[in-house]
Amino acid sequence: MKILFATSEAHPLIKTGGLADVSGSLPNALKKLKHQVRMVLPAYHDVMEKLPDKSYRQVASFKIGGCGKQLDVRILQLKAGAFDSIEVPVWLVDIPALFGRAGNPYLAEDGTDWWDNGERFGVFSKVITELAMDRCNLKWAADVVHLNDWQTGLAAGLLSVEIHRPKTIFTIHNMAYPGNFPKQLFDGLGLPNNLWSMHGVEFWGHFSMLKAGVAYADWITTVSPTYARQICTYEYAYGFEGILQERAEQGRLVGILNGIDEHVWNPHSDPLIPYRYSEKKGRTSAKRKNKAELLKTFCALHPDQSLPDENHFDEWLDRPLIGFVGRLVAQKGIDLVLSVLPEILATTDANFAFIGSGDKHFEAELCRIARDFPKRVWCHIGYSEELAHLVEAGTDMFLMPSRFEPCGLNQMYSLAYGTPPIVHHTGGLADTVVNANEDALKSGEATGFVFYEPSRHALLSTIQHALYLFTNKKRRWQQIQKQGMLQTFDWKESAKQYESLYKEIV
Repeated sequence: MKILFATSEAHPLIKTGGLADVSGSLPNALKKLKHQVRMVLPAYHDVMEKLPDKSYRQVASFKIGGCGKQLDVRILQLKAGAFDSIEVPVWLVDIPALFGRAGNPYLAEDGTDWWDNGERFGVFSKVITELAMDRCNLKWAADVVHLNDWQTGLAAGLLSVEIHRPKTIFTIHNMAYPGNFPKQLFDGLGLPNNLWSMHGVEFWGHFSMLKAGVAYADWITTVSPTYARQICTYEYAYGFEGILQERAEQGRLVGILNGIDEHVWNPHSDPLIPYRYSEKKGRTSAKRKNKAELLKTFCALHPDQSLPDENHFDEWLDRPLIGFVGRLVAQKGIDLVLSVLPEILATTDANFAFIGSGDKHFEAELCRIARDFPKRVWCHIGYSEELAHLVEAGTDMFLMPSRFEPCGLNQMYSLAYGTPPIVHHTGGLADTVVNANEDALKSGEATGFVFYEPSRHALLSTIQHALYLFTNKKRRWQQIQKQGMLQTFDWKESAKQYESLYKEIV
């Protein structure tokens, strides 16, 4: 089949979160199943800046309607081998007026949404539609268009009014971002009037691009089985529970667990960690060496943070190190972490390493604690792919106390790296981590630590349980590590499930 995979980000071209990792891996897995896949995403300024010279060519150009104006569009195709990890042809939608600005693809420097995000991604969806209908003289008509999150959702609505159209799948990666805009945007983009109804893109008087995807796609998927059930409830649906329940009753909503790229996230071959290992060889010694390198790297980046002197360094390395990589927002449970951190530091010898950015008051509080405990808490505000890999390889356990988590990838990375995760029982976290309770420990099935309500007390007691096993039950701890590393979360099975959906609707 011919599959057009539309996304607003893809690793290694541009990344703000898990969507980029999925987009950088799933198309490759579909290609391995012998499908013709084309990926399309915006030609952001930062993407164009990192492309090697002469790594792309223009394959189409045309005009398209924006808000009260006609915009020049170029379709640029990356040449094979421009990025080794992307194995499918990539079409970049080059509209400098919308995407030719440096920085985050969605946010301005002050952390607020770009003022014209609605127009930017509304126009992007229009271009997706033109490509899908083969109206760009590329002589490539899609059988299936796979849309991802609200930034592409409008394309499902636009394709629904086309004759002899391809089929559509819309994947929800996070219901918390609905792509809601004033009705003036709907009118300004010159969209078909029959899309505006309570059964279409209208959402409480506003224009919702996520609802466009939910209402008009032939199939809706989300990124874990548990999250597919959760988004049909008031607590997780953000007001969309009615239409999601309707699509579920039609048998058109399914959860397919994300995979991870085991060529990128594999401690046996990871080029971003200094000491490699596997579940069979070198796990204990290599993780200890990576822990030392991780903290030396933190201190090199932030001279105000320090390490113990050489006489106490080995003794200090014996202490448990807990890692966190993620957005510093309430959804990720960082407020819960900050609430228990003082007590953990006061009553245990555990140390912490944080990487992330987000709400300014969480960033400030984390930096304050790091200054108060310079030999026990390290933090790096921002994101670094190299540091993220080193945290997975060098910490002893990984914190992921999300209030909700559609799928989550870091817990799977942690399992692969022998770093038992501490997670809240929600979404994909519930689908991937086996709690180290007494029964699971006895049967050898435990892979991590799970708490069942997003509260300070539940998180605190779960961290304490993990620290107890780490310190006092070394054989059991190693059993948990090894069992986690034996789990398989590659894209092969998930890609086959998507393939089955494509075949069913085509």
